[in-house]
Amino acid sequence: MEDWWGGNSCFYHAMIGGGIDMDERQRFKWFLGIDVSKETFDASCINTKGERLFNLSASMDRKGFEELMKRFSTLSIPKESVLVGMESTACYHINLYSFLVSLGYTVMVINPLLISNFVKLQLRKTKTDKKDAYVIAQFLLLNRDSLSQTILSSDISDLRDLSRQRESLVDQMSSIKSEIKRLLTMTFPELEHISGIFTKSMLRLLCQYPSAASIKQAKRSKIAKVLIPGSYGKQTDVSVDRIVKAAQVSVGTSSATKEIILRQKVSLLIQLEEHLQELTDMLIELCQGKIQGDMDILTSMKGIGEKTAVNFLIEIGGDIKQFESHKKLIAMAGLDPALYQSGKIDRKGRISKRGNRHLRRVIWLMTTKVIQFNERFKQYYLKRRKDGLPYKKAVLATAHKLIRVMFAMLRNKTLFDARMN
Repeated sequence: MEDWWGGNSCFYHAMIGGGIDMDERQRFKWFLGIDVSKETFDASCINTKGERLFNLSASMDRKGFEELMKRFSTLSIPKESVLVGMESTACYHINLYSFLVSLGYTVMVINPLLISNFVKLQLRKTKTDKKDAYVIAQFLLLNRDSLSQTILSSDISDLRDLSRQRESLVDQMSSIKSEIKRLLTMTFPELEHISGIFTKSMLRLLCQYPSAASIKQAKRSKIAKVLIPGSYGKQTDVSVDRIVKAAQVSVGTSSATKEIILRQKVSLLIQLEEHLQELTDMLIELCQGKIQGDMDILTSMKGIGEKTAVNFLIEIGGDIKQFESHKKLIAMAGLDPALYQSGKIDRKGRISKRGNRHLRRVIWLMTTKVIQFNERFKQYYLKRRKDGLPYKKAVLATAHKLIRVMFAMLRNKTLFDARMN
């Protein structure tokens, strides 16, 4: 049996949407639900009548995977007639998914929220892995007409991993910067008013002299030697004199404990910045040729930069054609309004937040930037504010407009035109 970790496999993510085409629906006769954990998986297979063909508990290794294949072979079930579904489990499902795809099975990775909502509709509520696998199989059977597939190539999957790791680093760096600021308010509170504390030269200075007390004890020449080289002219002798003078009159606390913590925080931030630059360079390089054309389209809009364009394209799967309309894209991001219905009450509430939180985040960032730098979106935002919408709702309304425009640009392969709706 061939190895399943190589090749050009694709990831299929299931959503409720436009649906699998008629030919696809008619050829599926068996539905296999798989519940995955770190060490084991449970599988339950049913037919079109909802009758169980088999249940299986096996280990998450080659032996367990091949045991699943033996069950199919003993029942003489053709793989072309099987629709397989498993919940997205961060990383645990990927090896089994790739194994089944490499053998030619149609596999859908389903948003756990869809399964959770489906379970709530069941009258009898039990909690076992076998029950979960059976529920997934039932979900496939009952929703096969409305399930749609979002295809994510292995290349885009790798780019998404890079993009999300980069996002994680940015979050870590933001947290560390807050800690550095907090510590500096105790060791050298005047420094933040003299210069930006997160430039490379200032971070080098803080690594060696993390307090006003340590700067007072150091020679001016040593401080200049650390601060000025590599600052590209941003730090001068005047800057050194200002820092030394501020240190002399500082009200900062002298604390060896706080100094060592601050020094370590700064050192870690410098290291993370290097990792961030490495990831950014790799992302840009890998995107060349793959989604460069779409990147050029998006960046033609003032306010959208290369990094946010890359993240947006990666999170949507690299191809706008997978979405029937801009509404599907809005739903994927979880920016669609949640509906509340009770008796005669039928109203829209807050956004559903049921989609891709990474996509939702990058769209929010893109929107705030186009409001700031793009006159057309700025005026639209101001109009919605004038209409009485609070800040977040006005930004959300602008985000919907931005998605409509980007969707049209990418579908029609056209650059930004301020007259587009």
